[in-house]
Amino acid sequence: MKKATAKHLIERYFRQLTEGCGNGNCTNEFCASCCDFQPVDNNSAAVKALELYKNNATLCEPHPSSKESDAVHPDNSANGIHRDLIRKMSNDDLLTTKEDFTDVHYLTEDTVCVILSFCEEEGDYSAFIPVIGRVFSSADALMKSFRKVAHRMTSLDAPDDQDKETAASVEDMGASAAAAVPEEDSAAQKPGPDEVTVDVDAVRRVYDKLLTNDQIEASLVNALVYLTPNMELDLEYLDVYETNPDYLNIFIIVMENTNLHSPEYLEMAMPQFCKAMSKLPVSALAKLTRLWSRYSIAQIRRMMETFQQLITFTIISNEYDSENLVNDDETVVAATKCLKVVFYASILGGDLDVDHNEEEDEELESDELTLQELLGEERLYRKGPRIDPLEKELGVRTIDCRRPLIPFEDFINDSLNEVVEMDKDFTFFKVDAEGKFSFQSCPFILNAVTKNQGLYYDNRIRMYSERRITALYSMAQGQQPNPYLKLKVRRDHIIDDALVRLEMISMENPSDLKKQLFVEFEGEQGVDEGGVSKEFFQLVLEEIFNPDIGMFTYDDETKLFWFNSSSLEIEAQYTLIGIVLGLAIYNNCILDVHFPMVVYRKVMGKKGTYLDLADSHPFLYQSLKELLEYTGNVEEDMMITFQISQTDLFGNPTSYDLKEQGEQIPVTNENRQEFVDLYAEYILNKSVERQFKAFKKGFLMVTNESPLKYLFKPEEVELLICGSRNLDFEALEKTTDYDGGYSKDCQVIKDFWETIHSFGEEQKRLFLQFTTGTDRAPVGGLGKLKMIIAKNGSDTDRLPTSHTCFNALLLPEYSSKEKLRERLLKAITYAKGFGML
Repeated sequence: MKKATAKHLIERYFRQLTEGCGNGNCTNEFCASCCDFQPVDNNSAAVKALELYKNNATLCEPHPSSKESDAVHPDNSANGIHRDLIRKMSNDDLLTTKEDFTDVHYLTEDTVCVILSFCEEEGDYSAFIPVIGRVFSSADALMKSFRKVAHRMTSLDAPDDQDKETAASVEDMGASAAAAVPEEDSAAQKPGPDEVTVDVDAVRRVYDKLLTNDQIEASLVNALVYLTPNMELDLEYLDVYETNPDYLNIFIIVMENTNLHSPEYLEMAMPQFCKAMSKLPVSALAKLTRLWSRYSIAQIRRMMETFQQLITFTIISNEYDSENLVNDDETVVAATKCLKVVFYASILGGDLDVDHNEEEDEELESDELTLQELLGEERLYRKGPRIDPLEKELGVRTIDCRRPLIPFEDFINDSLNEVVEMDKDFTFFKVDAEGKFSFQSCPFILNAVTKNQGLYYDNRIRMYSERRITALYSMAQGQQPNPYLKLKVRRDHIIDDALVRLEMISMENPSDLKKQLFVEFEGEQGVDEGGVSKEFFQLVLEEIFNPDIGMFTYDDETKLFWFNSSSLEIEAQYTLIGIVLGLAIYNNCILDVHFPMVVYRKVMGKKGTYLDLADSHPFLYQSLKELLEYTGNVEEDMMITFQISQTDLFGNPTSYDLKEQGEQIPVTNENRQEFVDLYAEYILNKSVERQFKAFKKGFLMVTNESPLKYLFKPEEVELLICGSRNLDFEALEKTTDYDGGYSKDCQVIKDFWETIHSFGEEQKRLFLQFTTGTDRAPVGGLGKLKMIIAKNGSDTDRLPTSHTCFNALLLPEYSSKEKLRERLLKAITYAKGFGML
């Protein structure tokens, strides 16, 4: 077919797609006159015209009215550039040679479609490979590629005159890229602060076409390998993003590749790409986060899994130890930093509550020189990065998100948690945060067990510091040193003794609360290596949570305690329970506390809201939920007002106005959400403000300088304080050590574990209480508990004993399984107190 004929046919197809044939009854689906036809822009019509020509599609005969119109207005068929575009495409592109694609310097969706059409017709994609390599290996070319229509004019750097601009653009772009030219009436627009100039949807459609061809994908991998080192240098030394914010387009385009998780990318291209991305300034990362937060869950999960797989792939391909730290692996560190962007995108796109925050007590900065500074240890005790720079830029915290797009647990990398050396990582976190990377700066990737190790090191080092400071003060003043927080209490007056002592300490020298705790029960011989403290905490809690005292109310349905708004107890009592919870975390003890999750959210800085009632006050929550969902007339059918009633400590009814003159304000369909919010605000915040403020004050006396708030989520804080309620004795059996001649193959040991596994839930808890001092599993489960079973003589009638400080069970070698069971049950049932046998 001659070029002139081909050109004429393509022009007719183009006119048919843009103007139609003029026949109102046309049934051709590729004609604009057809009633079912979906209008297309001129760019798309140009590409479609070429496709219809190749497929020899139906071509309508012009209707008489259309012929007359064309005679009067001959340029209507392809006005301006699009007529030139069709002519140029038909002349140069229809029967082009491979070399003609050398003038393609950036890509658009239309350009890709045109080139692919020719390659498909020839059955040879080799002409497209150099184009992919040239564009995807050049930062400048990729920046200009796949622009939104409104921003294409700006990207071409053409003259101001629109006609000259358009014509020059066509000539400069070359035949194959001509379809990228925007419409004449498209005005160049400056993008907003959070808007990007790349057409993400177009990029996705292009990848759908390209990734089906192995040759093209190999070219993409090679191009990315060549591109990324230059990007890293540009960002680190040339500040290219500040000069041209469109530099971010490169990262957006690359991350739309759905095959980045494949081995060839993970091994060759992604490590260097992540290093480059980690060099982006915080403002660019924030812009990327906001863009990704608008993506679908599937798209965000794909990116999350890509970075996770790169981290895992790198870790399992290498060996790490105390000398060769994973913190020094640039690929793992860079991928973790990139994963942080996806993490915050998941938060930003989830269910956010940035408004309901507890008031924070401002900490006064002292100009006095501290002893830590005199000792040169101030760097150890600086508060560190309490606010992540990206978090600050975005104005959102992890705790602000109730339900992210991707569950928090999915961001934890198990492979990393197995190899990270937390003692070294803690040092980087506290001392050398600028020179060395610490994974605690990205706590979302660590599990609760690993973070608890970091917290343990922080607490222990602070204890040793307080011990040194006390020793120095004592030497200077000639006094007897008191390096520990010692509490001597009577069992029968444990609350009074503990309250008086802790209250004195908190007023005179609050820093003493950060010393290591030692408890002594008056008249008992037990030496506190951890077990005596455990029982002290347990007895204090039993006393404080006693319903007869009235400090807390107990819900029989939820089995949870809540602050008693009518309590007559002084605030110091609530401060004491706050100190006790803080000391438990600080001294790595587990408590039997039953608070709803909203308490831990409030401690971490969030006020309680309507949604928190589901956990703390489920009956009230259900009633309010039914009110919100009621489809009838709320005012007439329910007849409730903004005044609520409660009962005081003595059972007498009391009223409270949620709004001024609330009794006279009816609840309607329009204001019921306000009623629900005010009701929840009163129940969870206002009514218990005095009690909770004192409780939080005591808690912060111990934990105010701890990284607790930075590292842990409310659910994890509960786990730190209360331990796990799931008791896996199979895991405990696997990790137990034996001493004194016992081994796992001894008959008495086999009988022992068979007996333990036959116990009911309550008996298992009693055994755990007897052996370890608490009936809860530590963070990470019973498998993390190092229990020791030691031989304590041959067959005897003596009961088993334990050293709760060391989680050690002293077990005689009983002659039968029945005797072992009987002796063990008696021991765990009647065990209380400390003495020397």
